[in-house]
Amino acid sequence: MVLIGLLGAGLLGLLIIAPVPQDPAYHLFADVRLLFGIPNFNNVASNAGFAIVGVIGLFVILGIKRSSIFMQRSDAWPYLIFFTGVALVSVGSSYYHLEPSNERLFWDRLPMSIAFMAFCSAIIADRIHNRLGNTWLLALLVVLGMLSLVYWSVTESQGQGDLRFYGFVQFYPILLLPVVLWLFPVSRYTINRYLGWVIAWYALSKVLEYYDNEVFGLFGHIVSGHTLKHLAAAAGAFIVLRMLLAQHHRELPASL
Repeated sequence: MVLIGLLGAGLLGLLIIAPVPQDPAYHLFADVRLLFGIPNFNNVASNAGFAIVGVIGLFVILGIKRSSIFMQRSDAWPYLIFFTGVALVSVGSSYYHLEPSNERLFWDRLPMSIAFMAFCSAIIADRIHNRLGNTWLLALLVVLGMLSLVYWSVTESQGQGDLRFYGFVQFYPILLLPVVLWLFPVSRYTINRYLGWVIAWYALSKVLEYYDNEVFGLFGHIVSGHTLKHLAAAAGAFIVLRMLLAQHHRELPASL
């Protein structure tokens, strides 16, 4: 009931505030250098981190470690979608940074929303209700995350862009996470200290994104805040993988 109440309050607050259009200045990144014939090279190349983490995560979950990590097959589903989304971020973000625009930004944010919602569902499955989080709620959250981007894209095309619902998808689960950990302390896969690091890396990525120009100047115009933002966000996704592997090692003594 607490979570439902907070969700209702969040949605009510979302409807009260005015529509939030995409700031055109968002596309004006600090580092726009051309290298090897690739525009905005550093912002494009730094997406390799997402590809590496996503592919390794899928390899681990689909490989021989799956049976030693997850108690049942359905427990792996949210993480399969999560790491698929992370891997696809590298494609969508690279496509966007080659020629930044609202139209391309849609394909950057779409896989991110999939990863956000899948991770949210994984926490629900582990902490609150296993079957709910691993089945229809997982599908519902992923679809809602995607629809928030479709809504933004449609409103942008009509000249009345509205990012409220995408912002809700991106930030509300992170803000709600401490409450979930407090109300539902028992877990198997979602270990508190690792979740703390996930939040820390994600928060750092948003700070680096916001201070793109300042970081670029601080590091002598070698690397920008947005480039480091990609690496910090990929590090946060890697912590999720480390969390699953830590659970695997934690269970090894019992299996022996």
